[in-house]
Amino acid sequence: MSDLLRRITVNPKQCGGRPCIRGMRIRVSDVLDLFASGLSAEQILEEMPDIKADDLKAALLYASRKLNHPVLVKIRGD
Repeated sequence: MSDLLRRITVNPKQCGGRPCIRGMRIRVSDVLDLFASGLSAEQILEEMPDIKADDLKAALLYASRKLNHPVLVKIRGD
């Protein structure tokens, strides 16, 4: 799985530092938006011929890892 995550790049000088697919100007959020709009993987690959199926998997894995992090909550004592 870590091989998939190597497909996601972050460059402060590109797309405002947002995570992108293999250094291209295709953001992870662009891919997620297409999935959320109801497009299938096959349709996304047709719409974006520069990306591969593993890029789609990498975008989903990246998003999953970013969301699955512990949240520390400070509890105030009485």
